Amino acid sequence: MTWTLTRRTHSAEETRSLAAALAGVARQGDVVVLAGPLGAGKTTFAQGFARGLGVVGPVTSPTFTLVRQYPCRLGELLHADVYRLEHLAEVEDLGLAELVERGVALVEWGDVAQPALSPVAWTVTLAITGDEEREVRVQSDGDDRREAVEAALAAAGAVAG
Repeated sequence: MTWTLTRRTHSAEETRSLAAALAGVARQGDVVVLAGPLGAGKTTFAQGFARGLGVVGPVTSPTFTLVRQYPCRLGELLHADVYRLEHLAEVEDLGLAELVERGVALVEWGDVAQPALSPVAWTVTLAITGDEEREVRVQSDGDDRREAVEAALAAAGAVAG
């Protein structure tokens, strides 16, 4: 069953807190796609998600390295950025499907590469709605954790969009 939850954040820290709350519902093997225009907060979201998984230390954009790996409570957080890749075969060559078995994957710009990433637990789309304000939409095409995700977002204080 497809479901969508939309929330608004009013600062980078609120976006990180929302992401950390969502990470609390993540399971080993999950692939989370991050979508949105440049500057929408995909890396900011990734920082919060990593914090929610217990990653210690800085989390930076993997734009030039393509994939960064961080130890976390679910094994390993794979933070990938496929913006510069031109073909789905290049995404498949990263081997995320095999690597995610040892943890969780966050894939920035993953919406264009989604066919190579299946199955995807959630697609998180960030949209700029003001200087610091963002709309964060969490969508799933079959994940059974809707209620848990909704409760986590509410606990984070995220305002329904």
